[in-house]
Amino acid sequence: MCGASADNHRILGRRLNRSQGRNPKNKIGISTTVVKCNNCGLIFANPQPRPFDIQQDHYSMSPLEYWDENYVTDNAANFFSGEISILKMHLDYSPGAKALDVGAGIGNFMRTLIAERFDAHGIEPSEEFYKYAVERMKINPDKLKFSSIEDADYPENYFDFISFGAVLEHLYDPSQAIIKTLKWLRPKGIIRIEVPSSAWLVNKIINLYYNVRGTDYVGNISPMHPPYHLYEFGLKSFVEHARQNHYEIVQHTYYVCEATYMPKIVNYFIQPIMKWTNTGMQIIIWLRKY
Repeated sequence: MCGASADNHRILGRRLNRSQGRNPKNKIGISTTVVKCNNCGLIFANPQPRPFDIQQDHYSMSPLEYWDENYVTDNAANFFSGEISILKMHLDYSPGAKALDVGAGIGNFMRTLIAERFDAHGIEPSEEFYKYAVERMKINPDKLKFSSIEDADYPENYFDFISFGAVLEHLYDPSQAIIKTLKWLRPKGIIRIEVPSSAWLVNKIINLYYNVRGTDYVGNISPMHPPYHLYEFGLKSFVEHARQNHYEIVQHTYYVCEATYMPKIVNYFIQPIMKWTNTGMQIIIWLRKY
């Protein structure tokens, strides 16, 4: 993301391909090294795990397994009202403006965009999700491509708005994915990116706990849990990337998220702390192309 050499990467520890629990040394599994860029805060697996078959091993999960019941119903379009409110702050658009949802899933955000009178398009690499979007959610197959971002193509300066919702952390080259979609975005167009934050307080607590127990394991990322998480991003990851690739960050927000994977009594204390210190689980970046 920032172009720093491997000499500027620091080893944080190891991560198993399964739940690690309180004592990962007693667990059997495959581990990989987790490193952090000292320049921009990007955290990633090195080496990165690669499935034998992308479609079967990475994207074969059923929508009913991946999302909760409320999300896979016909009433989920209002889940994105907050995103639409922010979008209207940064993008002056008319009915028929073109939007692209990268990693469209079952099409809920596309349906929201259609309701907002966008000409909504999508890319979805999971065959299970794609079929659900077309057959259950009635997304127009002419508007939704069954494709990876790497294989998809659109004309230059075509879209007014592009969204990456929980996508970049799954891609082997998130930098190139952003650069590619910037070509599809018209000047002054907006891209929304939601990714895991490398500053998440819960991971810092877990890492401290493992360190006290004398292990070299860390809680960062889930490098071999399908669908694989390969990265956690810092705000500076995008600041540096923006400086090199002709866009500006117009807004960023840290989201605490309801799930912390900590005991409920601990949540009572750490959720307000995460909100005050910008150490929530997710970071949302809104960027504008020059």
